[in-house]
Amino acid sequence: MARFLTSSIGRKFVQGVSGAFLILFLLLHGTINFFSVIDSFNGEFGKSAGEAFGDSGLFQLGCDFMATPLITIMVPVLVLGFLIHIGYGIYLTVVNVKAVGGLKRYEVPSKAGADSWAAKNMVVLGILILGFLAFHLCHFWAKMQLKEFLGTEADNPYALLLQTFSQWWVLALYIVWFIALWLHLNHGFWSMFQTIGWNNKLWLKRLRVIGIIVSTVIVILFVWTGVNAFIEAHCSTPSDVFVSALGF
Repeated sequence: MARFLTSSIGRKFVQGVSGAFLILFLLLHGTINFFSVIDSFNGEFGKSAGEAFGDSGLFQLGCDFMATPLITIMVPVLVLGFLIHIGYGIYLTVVNVKAVGGLKRYEVPSKAGADSWAAKNMVVLGILILGFLAFHLCHFWAKMQLKEFLGTEADNPYALLLQTFSQWWVLALYIVWFIALWLHLNHGFWSMFQTIGWNNKLWLKRLRVIGIIVSTVIVILFVWTGVNAFIEAHCSTPSDVFVSALGF
């Protein structure tokens, strides 16, 4: 096993598996965030704290689900997945630089176009995504899951959305982040299948299309959530809890 993990294929296999795990998390996270958009269409945006379970908005219910013991236990696993993906990404880059004398994402040329901009700059995209991830954690995770983990009351999720995305420049930064995420996912999706041998011409073309669809869906979920929160903050009449939170 140790010999496999230190081989070229083994390193890329671990990178691909950890990437697949993170893609599933992004789909779940993006779907729960998108519940806030559905709440806006249903007139339930902001229905959360202090109300009966059945009367809460979908987004609040999604946040409650993310706070369940099962999901809380998965947080360290998620962190480990991020660390493995980032660590192996850096390690692969260092190895590839030594092997080919340049910043190449893979040691073996890709049949799907390893010379694309995303392929050449996966580490750069990863660093950009990681930087904004810290920004994102300070905005949301530290004020919700972390507070609950420490035994204190989490902030209102709807108020956090309005606080964060009420400023246009924050929304703009998040959109830049999501574009970088799209490029990273778009290349990473099909490349992880290439690692396990699905690299014939027929399947590689299909996987590239599927990768575009999956990465686009994920990014749309997040971008639409941010844009909807911006609209809610500026074009709606916030309830009293949001008035006090936002200083309106």
